[in-house]
Amino acid sequence: MILGIGTDLANIERIAATLERFGDRFRNRVFTEVEQRKAEGRADVAGTYAKRWAAKEACSKALGTGLRMGISWKDMAVTNLRSGQPVMQVTGWAAERLRSMTPPNHEAVIHVTLTDDHPWAQAFVVIEARPLAPVDAHET
Repeated sequence: MILGIGTDLANIERIAATLERFGDRFRNRVFTEVEQRKAEGRADVAGTYAKRWAAKEACSKALGTGLRMGISWKDMAVTNLRSGQPVMQVTGWAAERLRSMTPPNHEAVIHVTLTDDHPWAQAFVVIEARPLAPVDAHET
């Protein structure tokens, strides 16, 4: 079952200007060290940050809170699988919120997709609740 859906559109040029103006202060407030390493290693630094910004906004919307109620930017982090597929990880209050919205006997799975077409970066987040596999009473 779907627990939440969120989307966000970020302007890459606005993120580039923010990076130029605030530098590390902005990076360190919004992005984890892993996200910063990923972005700084890419040819399109601002675009990479913009996609992650959009993903954090989209995730906060899917959690049903937006960026309020105690969620920190760094409570949501985008990493990538070896295949390149983006993955959203939540910690802190975002993880608590996710647990509270997940029905009993289910696990929450966060799906995230990112795209950009200069000057726009976009993210979609879908939070799914999957039933846990029943435990067979005969297994020991």
